[in-house]
Amino acid sequence: MHDYQVKFETLAIGDRDYRIRSLLDRQQYSDPDGTAERAGIAPAMWPIFGLVWPAGVFLAQTMATFAQRGKRILEVGCGLALASLVLHHRGADISSTDLHPQAANFLRENLLLNLLPPLVHHAGSWSDTIPQLGRFDLIIGSDLLYEPEHPGLLAHFIDRHAHDRAEVIIVDPGRGYHNKFGREMTALGYHHETEWSDLQPVRASLRRGRVLNYRREVR
Repeated sequence: MHDYQVKFETLAIGDRDYRIRSLLDRQQYSDPDGTAERAGIAPAMWPIFGLVWPAGVFLAQTMATFAQRGKRILEVGCGLALASLVLHHRGADISSTDLHPQAANFLRENLLLNLLPPLVHHAGSWSDTIPQLGRFDLIIGSDLLYEPEHPGLLAHFIDRHAHDRAEVIIVDPGRGYHNKFGREMTALGYHHETEWSDLQPVRASLRRGRVLNYRREVR
């Protein structure tokens, strides 16, 4: 039994409608055993994982047509894992990871809602060593750079789990730390491109943001 409220909505992504279970709003909170608190998630940040964000929708739309065949893919800081659901539907080799203790439960429910089989998910922070994750050809994420420490933590997490030849796609809705993240990635040997895009073309309210694309060809 949980102490938060949820809602259901249908998102048109690519050529398919996805039924999504999310938190009702940003006022939801439930951490009876203190798991989230011990993981460093403050009450005000607790519901962030469980909401549908423009950057997440945009990343999912991008993955609906992305050339994924033959790639091992990781969605980092997945939240509701919309992009992972889309890639899983397309038959991709996709794994997801998130710090939030409820992320796996919402992923499980949304897989069931969309008649999809289980998807590999690992809990953990970007400072953790998660050896069972392994390495990936493509690492994706959305709206991840909203705290001062995030650029360094995320860049080094990516580096630990990227193949020598790898691509990284991060959708950022104009947060203030993307330049620092770019410097961290460059120092690790990645070349990058940044482009501006409308983050939520499927909804009436459009937001502009950056698509950060990084490639490393050799170690």
